[in-house]
Amino acid sequence: MCLAIPSKIIEINDNMGTIDVAGVQREASMLLLEDPQVGDWVIVHAGFAIQKVDEAAAQESLRYLREAAQLLVDDEDPDAAATG
Repeated sequence: MCLAIPSKIIEINDNMGTIDVAGVQREASMLLLEDPQVGDWVIVHAGFAIQKVDEAAAQESLRYLREAAQLLVDDEDPDAAATG
């Protein structure tokens, strides 16, 4: 199973880039993208940035992922939902 988690390019050196998601940084190949730039939002699979996405779509996807993660936490701890 693969989740498409949007990541922001924060640095590019040759064909490798540093991407960031919520403060977690990883290296990814930029070889499959046309003209990647620092500040672009991308989808990464198997260590390769495979597609650019616009920032609004990236932020919306990240919001949905955070909400889904919170639902899992709330299901495991019913008291957490009551206390917020």
